[in-house]
Amino acid sequence: MDRKKLMMTTVALGTAYLLKDQKSRTKIMDQLQSLGKKKKN
Repeated sequence: MDRKKLMMTTVALGTAYLLKDQKSRTKIMDQLQSLGKKKKN
């Protein structure tokens, strides 16, 4: 398994774990939305 694939798998599993909890899910979604708004400006 190459390094990039391993990194993406790790990120995906970590995200899936965090999205199980409602509080963590809300926090992550807020961060992603604010990141998206910053890129548009």
